[in-house]
Amino acid sequence: QNGVMSGLMQMLLLKVSAHITEQLGMAPGGEFREAFKEASKVPFCKFHLGDRPIPVTFKRAIAALSFWQKLKLAWGLCFLSDPISKDDVEKCKQKDLLEQMMAEMIGEFPDLHRTIVSERDVYLTYMLKQAAKQIELPRASENEPRKYIPAVVVGVVGMGHVPGIEKNWNSDLKIQEIMSVPPPSTSSKILKFVLKATVFGLLGYGCYRIGHRTVQFVLSMPATQSYLQRLTEVPQQ
Repeated sequence: QNGVMSGLMQMLLLKVSAHITEQLGMAPGGEFREAFKEASKVPFCKFHLGDRPIPVTFKRAIAALSFWQKLKLAWGLCFLSDPISKDDVEKCKQKDLLEQMMAEMIGEFPDLHRTIVSERDVYLTYMLKQAAKQIELPRASENEPRKYIPAVVVGVVGMGHVPGIEKNWNSDLKIQEIMSVPPPSTSSKILKFVLKATVFGLLGYGCYRIGHRTVQFVLSMPATQSYLQRLTEVPQQ
């Protein structure tokens, strides 16, 4: 539904998620599950998923990478096996170490960082600002002056997004551009065609081999040979 490359990328990231879960005994995104549980305890609290839809993020991220960058990223995700301890997670909570890790990511895949982190910083800030708008109280009549009360909002975001949200908070944000999905590149179209041709070719060859062996097996059966022999003898009689 989301495209070949996007589907493959999601499979690789699921592998990473499984690796983290196996190492730490907990799945990524646990903070959001806890936020949902806490929100359900507060009367009249509305829970809102404020992140950009993941298909949009994946497609924009894949479109931003060159063919060789895609291969490099896929290779790194496929062979991810470094052990992760709870001490490593605690170290990541330190801002200086987190910024160092982000800097390394920027240096290796700057376009990927832009789409996965920077653009989502803008989107998350926009959604938080929308949620934080003042709430208008109902009026008894049109002549009654408008009254507002401040909204109470608790935003739960990954620690890596906090600096970007703080940076963008006072900016006039527009999200139309970062919500658009660019058309697939020529290399993506070629790769998609090659993958489809390979899959259908293997399926066709497999069906041919199975059919060929099945026919040979059926013809080698004594009952089949006897029946064929009778058919050949009928015209002679």
